[in-house]
Amino acid sequence: MKINDLRALSTDALNGRLKDLRLEMGIEKRNIASTGVASKKIKIREMRRTAARILTLLKERGAKS
Repeated sequence: MKINDLRALSTDALNGRLKDLRLEMGIEKRNIASTGVASKKIKIREMRRTAARILTLLKERGAKS
């Protein structure tokens, strides 16, 4: 997601999105570990970056994550 899309979300929505991203990243990492297929690494990298953007926005707003 782009930063402008994330800025439009509320703090609660950002926390929910962050929780979903972390869960999805865990699933993808387990899939890579079990199958050995590394085609999803780009997707994981994008999820990590989106999570970092969300954490940055939450910090700017002064919210606890």
